[in-house]
Amino acid sequence: MATAKTGSFYLTERVNLTNASADGSRFQGSIDLGAYVNVATGQAIAIDSVDFIWQTPDGGGNPAGMVAGNASLGAQLVDLNPGTAFTFADDQSLIASGSLAIDQSNNIATHTTDLYPDNFGPTSLSEAFMVVNDTLYLVVGNDGAAIGAANISCTARIRARVVKLSSKDWMAIAIQSTASDN
Repeated sequence: MATAKTGSFYLTERVNLTNASADGSRFQGSIDLGAYVNVATGQAIAIDSVDFIWQTPDGGGNPAGMVAGNASLGAQLVDLNPGTAFTFADDQSLIASGSLAIDQSNNIATHTTDLYPDNFGPTSLSEAFMVVNDTLYLVVGNDGAAIGAANISCTARIRARVVKLSSKDWMAIAIQSTASDN
């Protein structure tokens, strides 16, 4: 069982989607967890929640000019490096995913988070997603249309805690994590 060593804190990472990037483009950023994860002491990160925030260059959120037509902007947070590719929902490294669907013709934008850490993590440990790897990866991309005339930012805001795991639990998570490495 995991025991908390810290209260909740936030980690953030922002990735830019470059203006005029073609339909299907993917971009990646990373978050170094080396200061929090320690194999010798069984220290890991418990991720309680992840929010994806989409913004225009001025920090606003008007989706009208984000894409060149009807499109979807997607984001995934994973704990194994997928390169600049999205992973499928059955991949054990997937921590959270979400999208912003933009229907320019009807002036509608819909933001959804498909997957929350509390319903996909190892349920025998807690309601959080336990991370024993030393890096998180944020992959974002556009589908359906090119990015508009300006860069678009996606920020992942991650609420986490440092936890201590028993050696059995730490090893089980490490095995599960590396087993999903394709």
